[in-house]
Amino acid sequence: MVSNMKQMADIIAYDTKGQLTLVVEIKSKLGTSSQWAAKMRRNILAHGLLPSAPFFLLGLPDHFYLWKDNGIIPEVIMPTYEIEPGPFLQPYFEKSGLSLEKISGKNFELIVVSWLSEILGTSGKDFLQNSQKWLIESGLFEAIRGGHIDLGHP
Repeated sequence: MVSNMKQMADIIAYDTKGQLTLVVEIKSKLGTSSQWAAKMRRNILAHGLLPSAPFFLLGLPDHFYLWKDNGIIPEVIMPTYEIEPGPFLQPYFEKSGLSLEKISGKNFELIVVSWLSEILGTSGKDFLQNSQKWLIESGLFEAIRGGHIDLGHP
């Protein structure tokens, strides 16, 4: 069943014990709202496309929407956190030479993977900016730190 999970989400993160902890769905849409995100999550879940994990992140270039402990029942549930990722993703955009306004979903996925990989590999919270305090508050930082990532596309 694990191989099927990889094909159902863009990015999957596991904790240090190999337990599925975070499912990430990437979209390249700009100018969304938390209501739009809640409906998008419901639609994705209604099609049975995501495995169950404690954390679900809908990542868009100008907004991250994070749900914690909401399961996979297809209901309109508002995100637990709404984050503006620009401040902490800007260095990755600069390194890639890509712009927020013109990025494709696949390229944005690679930026998010780079950012997550840095979090997974860090030994402490020191590198986190103020704009990333939601990682600590939500428990996501501790849940994935030291774990590993799989890309959902073969």
